Amino acid sequence: MKSNSLIYAITLALLSTTAGAAEVSAEQSLSDANKEGRIWTGFALNRHLKAFDLSVDVDGERAILRGTVEEPIDRELAAQVAMNVSGVKTVENRITVDPLWMPSKRENQDRTIGEMTEDATITASVKSKLVWNEYTNGFAINVDTTNRRVTLRGVADTEQARTIAGRLALNTYGVRWVDNNIEVVKTAERTAIKRSDDGMEQGLADSWITAKVESSFAYSRYVDAFDIDVDTKDGVVKLSGDVSSGAERDLAVELADNVRGVKRVDASLVKINN
Repeated sequence: MKSNSLIYAITLALLSTTAGAAEVSAEQSLSDANKEGRIWTGFALNRHLKAFDLSVDVDGERAILRGTVEEPIDRELAAQVAMNVSGVKTVENRITVDPLWMPSKRENQDRTIGEMTEDATITASVKSKLVWNEYTNGFAINVDTTNRRVTLRGVADTEQARTIAGRLALNTYGVRWVDNNIEVVKTAERTAIKRSDDGMEQGLADSWITAKVESSFAYSRYVDAFDIDVDTKDGVVKLSGDVSSGAERDLAVELADNVRGVKRVDASLVKINN
């Protein structure tokens, strides 16, 4: 009897230990999968890494990276992205460097998370610039982006508004092509905007104008927003700082001048670095 009781107790102990190990193993697997997902997302959202076919395996606090990149700096960047994920202590970098590497062909609809995120960001940036712009705000203009190619559809009341919309889109960071399908309809109407007695839009404070000018610079590929300071007083925008060329200064003035509510742009303090 005592022998049977002892066997029963040992059996229960073994089952309990096995169940506990299984539970720990399941938790560890879930944790590893979570880390893998965060590393992979970091690759997918990174402008330098998203095109490469990289793979990730996580075993506890160790991440194993595989795949091929074009430059050593890309290999180093991948390791840094992995190391920045919480819970990863070491990275085993098995990524190879091949200057002749070419991405594998994919179907047009097979886009990565990084590509879809970039397209969505471009769409939001273009829409914002159209809303802020004096000539394009209020018109029913639709923006679609696929593989960094922007398509504009809708109506405007002048050819100037149509042209400006296309330029705003093309100058947006990340855009590689613009299909401007906006129609010019002389009778096209803007969404009603409340104005005060002096004709100015209500609620357009100097701080709003400054913020939109700065954002317009930040969204544009040919203007370095970090080198140009913006200050607005009574609708007059003053720009100061350094630019690399006269073309960059002219574009900065154009972007600022076209923001709703701007009366004048003073760029006398903008210096060109030769």
